[in-house]
Amino acid sequence: MHFVVVTGVSGAGKSQAAKCLEDLGYFCVDNLPPSLIPKFAELCAVSPNLRHVAVVLDIRSEEVFGDLLGNLRALARDNVPYRVIFLDASDDVLVRRFSETRRKHPLAGRGRVSDSIAAEREELKPIRDAADVIIDTSTLTLAGLKEKLAHAVGGLTDERSLSVSVVAFGYKYGIPLDADLVFDVRFLPNPNYVPELQPLTGDHPAVVRYLERSPEVRAFTTRLLDFVDFLLPQFVHEGKSHLTIAVGCTGGRHRSVYVANCLARHVRSKRIRAYVEHRDAQR
Repeated sequence: MHFVVVTGVSGAGKSQAAKCLEDLGYFCVDNLPPSLIPKFAELCAVSPNLRHVAVVLDIRSEEVFGDLLGNLRALARDNVPYRVIFLDASDDVLVRRFSETRRKHPLAGRGRVSDSIAAEREELKPIRDAADVIIDTSTLTLAGLKEKLAHAVGGLTDERSLSVSVVAFGYKYGIPLDADLVFDVRFLPNPNYVPELQPLTGDHPAVVRYLERSPEVRAFTTRLLDFVDFLLPQFVHEGKSHLTIAVGCTGGRHRSVYVANCLARHVRSKRIRAYVEHRDAQR
C-alpha cells in the first residue's frame, strides 16, 4: 500500500495537492484526526481497492494535531510504508494568497496575518523537520505541483529508494525553501554579459557550448558530480527518501540551469530518479 500524509502551512496548497493526488490515482481523505490514522491505515490495508491512499492534514484540528508524530510512529511499528509531504511557501506569498482569497487564517486572532503565519510555522516545526519531502509551492503552477507530487511519491514501497529534485534558481529571487543542499555557481563565467546569449537560458546549445569551453566550468562540474556520488549513498544509508539539491546563480537563467541539467543527468545515470526544475529561468 502507498500511504501518503500531506500537511504544511495554511495557504501552501494542500487542497490543490489533494486534487493532484486524486488525478494520480490516490484515494484522498481531508483533515482526518491524526489519532485515527493507524486505524484508517489498518482498514485500507485489508481493502483490495485502496492501494494508494493520501491523508491531508492541517492545523484546523489544532487540539489533536500534536498527536501526528506519535501516530506516524504507530504506522512504522505496524510496518505500513508511508511518506510525509510538507507543503511550504514564502511568507509574502502566503500573505498575498490570504488577501486575494479573503480567507481567514486558521490561527486568526493572534494579530495580523503575518503573526498567524509565524505562530503556525512554530507549531508545525516538528512536523516539517520530520517530513520526508518538503515542497516549496511559492512559484509552482498546478501542473508543476502535480509533477513534483508524482516525483515525491515515486518508489514509496521501496524503503531504500531515493529520489532527487534538482532546482535551478536565482539568488535575487531567494533560496528555495525546500532545499537540502545549496550550491552557489555565481563564480562561473556569466553568459548574461554576452549579448547574443543574454536572452537565452542554460538549456540552449549556444549557452551550453559557451560554458563547456570554460576550464572553470569543467573543473567545477567534475568536482560537484564526484561530491554528489559520495553523498547519495550516505543519504540512502541514513534512510532519506527524497533529496532536494538547489543550484543558484544571480538570475537563475544560465549557469544554474546548465549545472542543474548536468547534475540531474548524472543522477539518472546512477539509476536514481531525478526531477529537474528551472524555477526562475523565465523571469
